[in-house]
Amino acid sequence: MNNDNKNNAEPVRAQKSLKATAVAGAYQKEWFAGLKARVEKGEDFGYLNADVPMEILRAMDIPFVVNQWWAAICAAKRMAPKYYGLLNEQGYRDDLCSYCATAFAESLDPDDKVSGPWGGLPDPTIAITRLTCDCQSKIFELFAKNHGSELYVMENTQPRRVPPNWWELAPDRWEELYDPDRLDFAVEELKALISFLEAKTGKMFDINKLIEVMNLINEQESWYKKTRDLIAETQPAPVTVVDTINAVMQAQWQRGTRWAADHAKSLYEEIKAFVDQKRSSVPNERLRLMWLGRGLWHDFAFYQNFEEKYGAVFMWSMYLAMGADAYIRNNVEADPLRALAARYIGMEDFLHMPPWNANWFLHEAKHNRIDGVVYMVPENCMQALEGSYFVKKTLEDAGIPVLIFKADPVDARKWNRETMTGLVEDFIETRIIMGGKK
Repeated sequence: MNNDNKNNAEPVRAQKSLKATAVAGAYQKEWFAGLKARVEKGEDFGYLNADVPMEILRAMDIPFVVNQWWAAICAAKRMAPKYYGLLNEQGYRDDLCSYCATAFAESLDPDDKVSGPWGGLPDPTIAITRLTCDCQSKIFELFAKNHGSELYVMENTQPRRVPPNWWELAPDRWEELYDPDRLDFAVEELKALISFLEAKTGKMFDINKLIEVMNLINEQESWYKKTRDLIAETQPAPVTVVDTINAVMQAQWQRGTRWAADHAKSLYEEIKAFVDQKRSSVPNERLRLMWLGRGLWHDFAFYQNFEEKYGAVFMWSMYLAMGADAYIRNNVEADPLRALAARYIGMEDFLHMPPWNANWFLHEAKHNRIDGVVYMVPENCMQALEGSYFVKKTLEDAGIPVLIFKADPVDARKWNRETMTGLVEDFIETRIIMGGKK
């Protein structure tokens, strides 16, 4: 693939239609300024990987930033090429996982507090990750060293069985979904994390506050479920992934707050108004496309390249759908720590391990009447490979064509918009239209 793309310097901006997307963007900037102010006053500050149970820190009122969210911000602000250039200068490999390594690369920038996104990332006092891949903990270790943070690493367990239709069991029947000893171990891990945070920060854990946080999350994700189902069942689609990915991901990292639950409700109500007004995102919709993989944070306009020419709308992504199916855990009052364990231990299974992910993707493709799947697989992340062969086979065996291409969600240096647009256009013309799908 030719990476020398003159268009990468000033990419076309995506056209967004939802107020909720703009509101989320404005809120996260304001919230980040408030977080920095708290850190400057001497509060402890956590930097977490996305699969860490952030609900514990939320319940303890410990400010934190999520690694994947911050990587997306750096990409959207066009900082990733600079940061990865610094990695290269320091002699690191050019194929480190961009999601995990962006903040580490940023920590090498001596001007970060001036030129970084929103004044750069404050120095965390705590860095927390899980042992979900071979390199992640080492990258977090290097990141923590550069910031003077204390590193805390949590274990990761694997399932011994795969119940069918995990999304039906997750909200209420997690004792059937998981091996009991796996849940037992995760609860002990949560207790150990709580003890560490209490000793480190001096703040005390309150189980009633955790129940409040968990119920707010259930409220938020229930609105996402209604939104996901509304979009799936409406044709033409009222919105595209350009709006939903941004609106949902930004609010997910605020989950457990009143603002996030209210924002999820406002997102549903705004889209419902579009449906009631018979307003469509692509009035000439002919093809409904599923985007598999992480968001293409440095070039969201790419998703809209195919609307006018083909009537092809990217209307599904994992962000809204995972909110709908993976997070809700009802009746948390009975055992809030076990409910939280049941939420976070399965995330890697649901997203990255076939047949958990493949069966769910197929279920969602049918629900959304998908005509074709575009599947971005990073070259530099073993987790994100997620059994792509089996995912593709499962979908195509069901008659849904799949295009797999390799690209980086964060590092724009490895992106050629013209080449990738051509790949998707050829896929639409030869695999979907000429292939008889439409």
